[in-house]
Amino acid sequence: METAPISTAPQAFEPILCRVTPWYFRRMGMLAGLCLIFGCVFLYDGLLGYPKVVAIAQKKEWFMKEFLPSFEDAKKNGRLAQWIEDAKAKGLPTGVDGDSPRWKSYAAKNGWEEEPKLYSEREIAEQFFYAYGCFAGAVIVGILILLNRGKVLRGESDHWLTPEGVQVRYADVFRVDKRNWEVKGYAYAWYRVQGGAAKRAEFDDLKYGGADKVLERLLASFSGELIEKVSESETAESASAEVEK
Repeated sequence: METAPISTAPQAFEPILCRVTPWYFRRMGMLAGLCLIFGCVFLYDGLLGYPKVVAIAQKKEWFMKEFLPSFEDAKKNGRLAQWIEDAKAKGLPTGVDGDSPRWKSYAAKNGWEEEPKLYSEREIAEQFFYAYGCFAGAVIVGILILLNRGKVLRGESDHWLTPEGVQVRYADVFRVDKRNWEVKGYAYAWYRVQGGAAKRAEFDDLKYGGADKVLERLLASFSGELIEKVSESETAESASAEVEK
């Protein structure tokens, strides 16, 4: 009884399914997280951080323009003892050995900046705009993550389906650009549609795992213009040739 030989030839025309990679979702998740973190920082500055610094700056302005002159006036008019007593009752500095109080010491005691910035209302309002922008960015990234969850790049025997569902026949492709393929895993393919118009499709091997196999299937029957990355040595030789001319 004869048995049929087992074929070892690869099934070259099996569909190639390229789903969105975990790397893409991790990267987008990190981006959304950063947007949220920066948004919270800006929101904190607008609500608490900047107003707190402004309050300290106003305190310093009062200290320099009103508090210190009152010390000098009390000292000049012989009321220094009463002034010191009143200042102590309010938790304010009184100076040392008859010297005037120092803002630097007062600020250090309270954990304040020595030179606090007096932020304008516009600068404070800008923090809210930045916060809203970051939160909006996080929402947009989240939506992109959801929209890409079910996307698939599918390679067939004579065509491929883009993640957007567009069918592109290999025979209709007339140009392939692979200059960024080795470094970024990115390539472009131009093809003709009905009516003669040219359109461009993308191959993103970092986003769609296995996109390289679909690109290989396309190139196996491709006879159009192939643009590949030029090496540095070739670029140098070309440049020297131009100089010699």
